[in-house]
Amino acid sequence: MSLNKKSIDDINVKGKRVLCRCDFNVPLKDGKITDENRLVAALPTIKKLIADGGKVILCSHLGKPKGEPKPELSLAPVAARLSELLGQEVKFAADPEVVGPNAKAAVAAMKDGDVILLENTRYRAEETKNGEAFSKELASLCDVFVNDAFGTAHRAHCSNVGVAQLVDTAVVGYLMEKEINFLGNAVENPVRPFVAILGGAKVADKLNVISNLLEKCDTLIIGGGMAFTFLKAKGYEIGASLVDDEKIGYCKEMMEKAEKLGKKLLLPVDAVCAKAFPNPIDAEIEVTVCAADAIPADMLGLDIGPKSAEEFAEAVKTAKTVVWNGPMGVFENPILAKGTIAVAKALAETDATTIIGGGDSAAAVNQLGFGDKMTHISTGGGASLEFLEGKELPGVAAANDK
Repeated sequence: MSLNKKSIDDINVKGKRVLCRCDFNVPLKDGKITDENRLVAALPTIKKLIADGGKVILCSHLGKPKGEPKPELSLAPVAARLSELLGQEVKFAADPEVVGPNAKAAVAAMKDGDVILLENTRYRAEETKNGEAFSKELASLCDVFVNDAFGTAHRAHCSNVGVAQLVDTAVVGYLMEKEINFLGNAVENPVRPFVAILGGAKVADKLNVISNLLEKCDTLIIGGGMAFTFLKAKGYEIGASLVDDEKIGYCKEMMEKAEKLGKKLLLPVDAVCAKAFPNPIDAEIEVTVCAADAIPADMLGLDIGPKSAEEFAEAVKTAKTVVWNGPMGVFENPILAKGTIAVAKALAETDATTIIGGGDSAAAVNQLGFGDKMTHISTGGGASLEFLEGKELPGVAAANDK
């Protein structure tokens, strides 16, 4: 599905006040930004708005201040770093109420091409409830609204949906457009064979994703903690492995669905097992490889085994499109990261279009050094999951149609 939404290429912002919702939800340690991927991802849209002579007012949330000002979650460090990345001042409007005297004065004084950044939108309790008063205050600052925050597109908040409904011109930015084109096309219109890989801990988090992807893909690979519920549904001995007993029936249904649709559903044939979950997570741990149908009662599976890794990698080699969401094991531990590394390596070595669906899989791919080998790494975990479920995202729906 290509998105029938207006983008920043469809409008003229010269001399106009443009409120641009970005995703600057970056990790901070002692007031320093430890990963600036999200800032870098926003630059093309911001630079385009500056070049076109807009008065650029940036806004974002950061962390979970729960509706009150928390100094350690201020966006001040983001304004400082953006000034360096853009090579021009990004003036910070330090209002605890977000749209306050500093913001209003800064906007009133703007010249074409100037940039300001508002304070953390979640300092306001109404933000996450899409409360009308805060949406109106945000709308009062601008003539045009640009949403470039894919990471929160699955939530209807003031700063992405409420404000969009109150301005005449609401469009998407380049990052949003790219996300929708990659994830949307991969799922709705993939070059085949299309292989989807799902991992992560819980089946419950991916119920609709599994069902939707079975209809769209040719092969569905399941690894990570969620695989053990499927293995138990097959009647296998899974020992003390993570299992969602309430979802065993669902897993049986999905295996039947795959068979009925003639889709390949690949599950692990072996697992890397240990007596206990590592504590701390990166601690040395003694492991043994077990067959997937014979995990000893006192052991739990913590990664896919070498045979599974090989089978999954082989399946990737046949693909023209691969979507991957969720690690194959406890990848934060070097001993339990081998399955995730094997899959990442297979994706890095293929000519297929490879799309990583945000969250832990994006973190894994980047940490393991395969980031630059992927066609597209989504910036939104929850949003990309809902996209893969086939849901309409409120933050996207709110933009003007072409």
